[in-house]
Amino acid sequence: MRVMNLIHTLSIAMGASWVSGISLYASVAMLGLLSRFAHLELPGELQVLTNWWVIGIAVTLYVVEFIADKIPVVDSVWDVVHTFIRIPAGAVLAATAFGDFDKPVQVIAFLLGGGLAFSSHGTKAATRAIVNTSPEPVSNIVVSLTEDVIAIVAMLAAVFLPFLLFAVVAAGLVVSAIILPKIFKFFRQVIRSVRNFFSPVASSA
Repeated sequence: MRVMNLIHTLSIAMGASWVSGISLYASVAMLGLLSRFAHLELPGELQVLTNWWVIGIAVTLYVVEFIADKIPVVDSVWDVVHTFIRIPAGAVLAATAFGDFDKPVQVIAFLLGGGLAFSSHGTKAATRAIVNTSPEPVSNIVVSLTEDVIAIVAMLAAVFLPFLLFAVVAAGLVVSAIILPKIFKFFRQVIRSVRNFFSPVASSA
């Protein structure tokens, strides 16, 4: 029983953090709704996600993201901004899932969760930057819808088919490793954008 509980906790922690890098709001909304309507027992301190305010805000933001993610250039700007949201949130969700464990375990979960969110977010953003070089909008919409499907399937697998989720995350990490140079290029651009944004502020002060 303890082994099954550990697998359950690990699966949800991995699924929530990895999916957060793709669609944080879908991850939070699905966990909250599944707990409410499918009697899913959320591990650790994730029970807070069942609050209707949390669910409502997550669903609303997901709808906004769903629309923004289908518009070329807007989606890339959205990804840049969410670099500072998805990765920390993925780390927090993983640590919160292990809320019943000792602090060292929670810290490890925090670090690994952040790493998983980093890899999926970087892959998503780098892929979208490549797709956006195409002048037609169809490819952008297809890629975005594919990401939505992957996020939903991964969260369902995390809840009902843990070993399938492990396979999906492993495949995602392989893809991330393959396009690693493009991921680093994206994050360098993010750092450059942030530096340029604050440069006028610093010079005027």
